[in-house]
Amino acid sequence: MGSARRRTLTNWGRAIKRDVHALYLAARDPRVPRLVKLLAIAVAAYALSPIDLIPDFIPVLGYLDDLVIVPMGILLVVRLIPEEVMDEHRAAAAAAAERPVSRVAAAVIVALWIAGAILAGHFLIKFVAWLPS
Repeated sequence: MGSARRRTLTNWGRAIKRDVHALYLAARDPRVPRLVKLLAIAVAAYALSPIDLIPDFIPVLGYLDDLVIVPMGILLVVRLIPEEVMDEHRAAAAAAAERPVSRVAAAVIVALWIAGAILAGHFLIKFVAWLPS
């Protein structure tokens, strides 16, 4: 794959990611009509969800939703949002993507999940011990 083509695909992927974040922001904006807000939430949630309409392990069709359905949904909702509102939220989403990622915060969240799993396991073991044989 050529360098120019790779750059084009990378830019397209970044634009999709930015627009998904912008749709999330637009869904919280009072200037956007309610029905469009619901569509924006649905498209952003589907794009960010690990659950696909068509599972990825199905040959060819598995990636269809990632390559066609998500971009078409984004395109539809972006056209329904007023242009000045979408431009504002695209700029905010691009600025958010430029912010540095806090590795300390990520480590704290992972530690909390591990502690929660250990605590849940502890309570499960205690609960099973109370069950009659």
